[in-house]
Amino acid sequence: MDTHIKHKVYVTRKIPEPGPSILKNRFQLKMNPRADVLRRENLIQNVRGAYAVMCMLGDKIDSSVMDSAGPNLKVISCYSVGYDHVDICEAIKRKIIVTNTPNVLANTTADLTFSLILTAARNLVNADRHVRGGNWKFGWTPDLFLGYDVHGSTLGIIGLGEIGTLVAKRARGFDMKVIYHSKTRKRDLESELDITYVSLEELLQRSDFVSIHVSLNKDSFHMIDKSKINLMKKTAFIINTSRGKVINERDLIRALKNNIIAGAGLDVYENEPISRSNRLTQLPQTVLLPHIGSATFMTRSKMAEVAANNIVNFFYQRGVVYKIN
Repeated sequence: MDTHIKHKVYVTRKIPEPGPSILKNRFQLKMNPRADVLRRENLIQNVRGAYAVMCMLGDKIDSSVMDSAGPNLKVISCYSVGYDHVDICEAIKRKIIVTNTPNVLANTTADLTFSLILTAARNLVNADRHVRGGNWKFGWTPDLFLGYDVHGSTLGIIGLGEIGTLVAKRARGFDMKVIYHSKTRKRDLESELDITYVSLEELLQRSDFVSIHVSLNKDSFHMIDKSKINLMKKTAFIINTSRGKVINERDLIRALKNNIIAGAGLDVYENEPISRSNRLTQLPQTVLLPHIGSATFMTRSKMAEVAANNIVNFFYQRGVVYKIN
């Protein structure tokens, strides 16, 4: 019998196949049968004795969780590209490997980003509600739900990583002028994609659509605040499929309420899920999604496969482990 079969692996929420089957073949798998976030006390209790933990973005994996798992914990496998929910410094101190799922969800998230651009620009959510509510009375009307053109407009991309690059590629199909700002300038992509590097301030001033694709860290926290939003055009839209805390939500709400910018398309928020009393839900210029950037059957299944294999590959030293450096 495989000696690793006794090693406990805990998965904090139900994941799709083939993830569970991959883990069952090698380990003693314990998985939360539900998809919702565990209570803190349940998370701490369930990780006890685990050699590996697979966690989701809503699971705060800190020293308390690591203490509960005990000295056998070797791997924290994130079912996500982002890993800001894990205390990386604490993991390094304990020599625990933290992995993620890159190169899997970028195209899917880029698709959703462009969906938000189109939906926000053309006022589609409010138009849909208008029809469903039985309020469409006069057929074609010259001024009914006027929106903004996407084709030929200027797209500003903040963060030209994998997802940002794929969004730029999609913009070419809409004949958009693409400008970008990134921590590292990508000169090779500038010629390949016909895009232009600019300062963050210039990007905000020139863009009709500002799309954010950065990781969350001390530099990007509240990167977009009142002073930055005030640089934008009154006809501009801000799109965020990265991390909610990149935008100061209070400042964004104030700007939308006072018509400083035209609208926002958001898949992420400062606190998730947002409350029903959040002012964003009461503003007609917003398109709000429940953090579904990677939510397709194929992508979520592939994420489960990669996250599970990261655990297997660590213990068996086979293949690639997507380790956080």
